[in-house]
Amino acid sequence: MTKCGNADVGSGFNDDPLWLVAATVAYIKETGDTKILDIPTPFDNKKGSEKSLYDHLLISLNHTIDNLGPHGLPLIGRADWNDCLNLNCFSKTDGESFQTVENNDTHIAESVFIAGMFVKYGKEFVELANHLGKKDDAKHIQEYVDSIEKATIKYGFDYDGGWFKRAYDAYGHEVGSSKCEEGKIFIEPQGFCTMAGIGKDLGLGKKALEASKKYLYDDWGAELLNPPYSSYHLELGEISSYPEGVKENGAVFNHNNPWLTLAFCEEGEAEDAFDLYKRNAPSFIEDKSEIHKTEPYVYSQMIAGRYSPCYGQAKNSWLTGSATWSFVALSEGILGIKPQFDGLEIKPCLSKEFKEVKIKRKFRNCSFDIDIINKGIGNETLTVNGKKQTSSLIKLDKDVKNYSVIVNL
Repeated sequence: MTKCGNADVGSGFNDDPLWLVAATVAYIKETGDTKILDIPTPFDNKKGSEKSLYDHLLISLNHTIDNLGPHGLPLIGRADWNDCLNLNCFSKTDGESFQTVENNDTHIAESVFIAGMFVKYGKEFVELANHLGKKDDAKHIQEYVDSIEKATIKYGFDYDGGWFKRAYDAYGHEVGSSKCEEGKIFIEPQGFCTMAGIGKDLGLGKKALEASKKYLYDDWGAELLNPPYSSYHLELGEISSYPEGVKENGAVFNHNNPWLTLAFCEEGEAEDAFDLYKRNAPSFIEDKSEIHKTEPYVYSQMIAGRYSPCYGQAKNSWLTGSATWSFVALSEGILGIKPQFDGLEIKPCLSKEFKEVKIKRKFRNCSFDIDIINKGIGNETLTVNGKKQTSSLIKLDKDVKNYSVIVNL
């Protein structure tokens, strides 16, 4: 292992810097360890290039800010999380790797998915900066969170179809919109833009989730896009090279289904959140193993979609971040137990299938015994060590190590 990045197998994916913000904020909320932000951290593990981790976060966010396209949305670069959506590659050579082929970046192709990422993780950075007393940094990033959110509402939502568009290609044409003959709707922006709360007051998230249920759902979850591409598109890249219903071209991707589950929780749709979670959670589909075919106790990368002759068959078990995202969707979304800078927030989005849930949670050297009683009363009440709280956030008391929590829903 050289520990020098992955440039030899592809780079230029413009979502990459924002995952550092996501991971760092999540780590600090869980541990309370802000000292990690002061650690000198090299770029690409090259000695002499060190800056503090905090500086890395700012540089990561500014990378998006410095790379906005004609609509004020983030440029996609070679691709984003969906490394098969290659809007700047234009590969005409059989067998050529889309990950390393020359990137013909026109600085026109934009990603609505990265816009959702920036708004979500930009907000989390602003929260961190304010927590640290760095008001100028918070103000700077908040300005761009606001502007990219406005651009997404204006240019990133398909008001005719009722969902978030996926992107604009290198010619400025819409990808993942009702104007497209194929690939009309993609899952990624429906999840992330709704999680980010973009256009929440306009009802955009609810519309996007309803469209996802209508067009993307199959028996195994939500497919990545619909309808699949039936032929190769030079301007779209690898995604259109796969058979219909396979891999990124219309299969269920277990990695991004939890984003939709979390989006349902953001909108308070408990039944929809748990319904989607169950469709591909290994413990709920073991009786379909003769169709699913991979190990019944582990997530796979993909499950073939409706357009595939192998509908329901999974591939590439153990490969992706599906298990970790599914854990976040279950623990932080459905159960609603979310670490925050000042304590532990408990705000469940619990299906009526659950009458009572008991959880033991270790958090910063403290022990939480949590009893969630789901009476369906519509209002959450929280009692901590016998005292009723008015907030869903349980702030830590340095003199208390054990917390008995009763949540009535």
